[in-house]
Amino acid sequence: MKSSKVEAFLSSEEEKEIVDAIRQAEKETSGEIRVHIEASSKKDPLKRAHEIFHMLKMDNTKDENGVLIYVATNDKTFAIYGDKGIDKAVPNGFWDSTKDIIQTHFRNNHFKDGLVEGILKAGVELQKHFPWQHDDVNELSDQISKS
Repeated sequence: MKSSKVEAFLSSEEEKEIVDAIRQAEKETSGEIRVHIEASSKKDPLKRAHEIFHMLKMDNTKDENGVLIYVATNDKTFAIYGDKGIDKAVPNGFWDSTKDIIQTHFRNNHFKDGLVEGILKAGVELQKHFPWQHDDVNELSDQISKS
């Protein structure tokens, strides 16, 4: 049974705004962005994000440029996980400014705002390394996944 905290974390309108932000962010990049929300994990957030990344088959993108923003609502933790293609192309600390944006909003219980701004920031960063090409297709769902 899904935790009510997961379902209550965002309203359906907030979820729609997040999906719209993903679509907007992906317009200018071949990168793929997803958000996954679950109640809790006993694991380190980055390790859990890595597991979810593979569970969602995000490692199947052509350029290995998928990005997962993972949130554990009860644990009050999140992580950003990027695929191998991103790690090869970007400098260390690449996600720090995106994490800072999300964290600042989360501290103030503005979860939707943190996710939207983080997604848009990730899209801008991905554009620099993975610009949109005329033959790009959306390889992954833009919908928020939950467990």
